[in-house]
Amino acid sequence: MATKLHDYDVAQHLRSPAEMAAYLEASIIESDGDAAFVAQALGDIARAKGMTALARETGLGRESLYKALSADGNPQLGTVLKVAKALGLQLSVKPAA
Repeated sequence: MATKLHDYDVAQHLRSPAEMAAYLEASIIESDGDAAFVAQALGDIARAKGMTALARETGLGRESLYKALSADGNPQLGTVLKVAKALGLQLSVKPAA
């Protein structure tokens, strides 16, 4: 009997702001400095929240958000801050361990 595999989309499982924040924090930790990895995680969260509503709230184009928050994206800090605020997330910094 063959095993059936299904695509997994993390955006379908991010329901609460706490889950979204935990996912982004884990992505930052695991990124090892890879900005595209973090941008993609932020894109996953944005898709979970709704890209059209996010575009409206940030004043940024929906397609440009998809592009910036993809694995190939390299969003500017201003974009990251706007998106985080619109998603109800707050970025913070702490000393490295």
